[in-house]
Amino acid sequence: MSEQKEDKEINRKIEAEDDPVQADYNKGRELRAAGDAVQAVSFFHNALVGFEQKGDEKGVANASDQIGDICAEQEEHDKALIHYQRAFDICEKEKDMFSLIALQKKMVLSKKVLKQYDEAVKHYLNVIDIYAGYNNPAGTVATMEELAALYLEMGEREKSADTYRTIASIHKNFRHSKHAREFMDKATQIEQGM
Repeated sequence: MSEQKEDKEINRKIEAEDDPVQADYNKGRELRAAGDAVQAVSFFHNALVGFEQKGDEKGVANASDQIGDICAEQEEHDKALIHYQRAFDICEKEKDMFSLIALQKKMVLSKKVLKQYDEAVKHYLNVIDIYAGYNNPAGTVATMEELAALYLEMGEREKSADTYRTIASIHKNFRHSKHAREFMDKATQIEQGM
């Protein structure tokens, strides 16, 4: 274990000794990592209540996110979305853009399972906007590829093809001519029903 990881682990143990709510959260993470989702969710719920009572919004967001993940793993996507939304609202208020990206990607997965495609598209577009704001073309392109696949799943061939053409133009701007050509070919194939 690196020295930095050891320091973080020691700090987390010290925090847990001083704070039973943090101890519950840490125990939930430990149990989840060990594959015991049932016990983990119980500890995360206790931590969530404790964080609420302390007014620790970051803790509430983290516990809600963890519970959302467990719900999604258990195929309880409606419940997962409730917990993700709660975490999202806190992260949005805090302007924590990286957490907003991660949460929206999780929300998209649940919304796709529930066939809430229009809402999934909105989340993808939000993530693309955040990446664009950070001038992150790699994140933008990766998300656009997922969006193009979603459009195809929705039967929106033209939107899928347009998205692939946009990806091609991004690659072209960076002089990635091989990638640009591949995505243009993909757009053409989709339009031709291949």
